Amino acid sequence: MEKNKSVQKIQTFKALHESGCFIIPNPWDIGSAKFLESRGFKALATTSAGFAFSKGFQDSVSAIPRDIMLEHIKEICSSTSLPVNADFQNGYAIEPDKVAENVKLCVGTGVAGLSIEDATGDKAAPLYERELAIERIKAARSAIDSQDLPVVLTARCEAWLVGVDNPSKVALDRLTAYAAAGADCLYAPRVNDLKEIEKIVKEVTPKPVNALITDAGRHLTFKQLSEIGVRRISVGATLARVAWYGFIQAINEISEKGTFNYFTNSAPFDVLNNLFEKK
Repeated sequence: MEKNKSVQKIQTFKALHESGCFIIPNPWDIGSAKFLESRGFKALATTSAGFAFSKGFQDSVSAIPRDIMLEHIKEICSSTSLPVNADFQNGYAIEPDKVAENVKLCVGTGVAGLSIEDATGDKAAPLYERELAIERIKAARSAIDSQDLPVVLTARCEAWLVGVDNPSKVALDRLTAYAAAGADCLYAPRVNDLKEIEKIVKEVTPKPVNALITDAGRHLTFKQLSEIGVRRISVGATLARVAWYGFIQAINEISEKGTFNYFTNSAPFDVLNNLFEKK
């Protein structure tokens, strides 16, 4: 039965990528996942940064152990009837065979999709060498296929995110190679120029493209992105950061002024209380 449920979620998720455009917001815990489902979204995606901040960690592979991340991903998958895409960072390994082992574990959490990035976390060499990066995607693809579950594989190029020279050239080259290596969806975070996003869409067509919208890209709209062929729009840790902003503003007022006026911005207690299950 559980496998049947997973297959249904995966099929639903794959179908979302075939035409049109959809927003896939990023919850960071069970409560935010349940709230997003209640608002009618068609799929959700985890956020490594949003989860890390909730645990008091920085957003890095070394800060959050693999097994803690896997447990979090499983928890989000179990909390919603929607398909969930896992932000699986760098696959928690460097070597392709180790990436494959970890991807199998991630598939076992009930995800409908997962992403693998090519950032190393090393400032001196911020991206994995090109051929190694391609082999890592091939390994992830083979691992998914071996599980007999058609989980959607998203390959990320972090060229803009880590600030390499000529990020457009690097990203277009790598994303095309990742598509050929078996990625189902392509993703270059921190591209906020509509023309650059359109270049990516055209370069990897017919494979779908995920666009990330954060505060830096807030000038872009769903209409603009869908018109240039973007299939999926995620927001990463931005929803978590918005929640943190409200928390920080309230605390600043309390600590600096001794007043509580920011509390007028709080969500009504009954709205939240009635949304969640009684235990």
